[in-house]
Amino acid sequence: MNGGCRLCPRECGADRVHGEPGYCGMPMELYVARAALHYWEEPCISGAKGSGAVFFSGCTLRCVFCQNYEIAAGTAGKKISPGRLAEIFLELQEQGANNINLVTAGHFLPLVVSALVRAKNEGLSIPVVYNTGGYEKADMLRHLEGLVDIWLPDYKYESSKLAEQYSQAADYPERAKEALFEMVRQAGKPVYDSRGMMLRGVIVRHLVLPGCVYDSKDVLDYLHDTWGRQIWVSILNQYTPLSHMKAYPGLNRRVTEAEYDEVVGYACFLGMQQVYIQEGDCVGESFIPAFDYNGVEKQ
Repeated sequence: MNGGCRLCPRECGADRVHGEPGYCGMPMELYVARAALHYWEEPCISGAKGSGAVFFSGCTLRCVFCQNYEIAAGTAGKKISPGRLAEIFLELQEQGANNINLVTAGHFLPLVVSALVRAKNEGLSIPVVYNTGGYEKADMLRHLEGLVDIWLPDYKYESSKLAEQYSQAADYPERAKEALFEMVRQAGKPVYDSRGMMLRGVIVRHLVLPGCVYDSKDVLDYLHDTWGRQIWVSILNQYTPLSHMKAYPGLNRRVTEAEYDEVVGYACFLGMQQVYIQEGDCVGESFIPAFDYNGVEKQ
């Protein structure tokens, strides 16, 4: 990375190779906070056996409502080598994982690519999921072609004002759209196995925020008008107002049932058919995994 880091849209220029933290909060060495079977993804990802989720430390966004803030801020995580990461992928496969789920890995992309190539050469055969907040550079994602099978991006905002206010990224909608075009190009239309588990495809997640139903509708308009049945959309109702949200009065409450129902109803009005919704009480810190380094170190 001559001239500093340019992996994400921030293009912060940090000399991460020599230990300087980037905007993501991380040097170039890999840091992982958890690697274990995860059962809380969409049904075609988790299934009964779970998704082999690897949670990377650091993040290129600054979402004030982040549920994984402990690792997003880089305060949790153990340094590992690309070789160890490849071993983790294979260990999760041996545990029966339906897939390998890379959670927020973009700021480590060159090392993740190296680990994926090594693991596939050593027998990794289950699908690989790229789980991202959506703030990615399309030209960086091209390095994952042939290595990633399933794309699981967020599409957080259509409003650049909200993106700046809540994630410090006014260019989020533009960048997320560019990234999504690249993801769909690589994945093509959804493909499933005989159990209904996804083998290839794109699932776009959208978290409904309190007081932001209007923007959620704009998001659905864009996704439906642009992609139709080429993608799935997952409308999330799990916004959790953590204690530090007292500083943000508009976000210091749960999404009401009426707000969520209005967004889901709008998806129906648009004629969207490939949609996941959440039923029941999905709010609470019990849905946030423990970043206890489970599965990170070799036993």
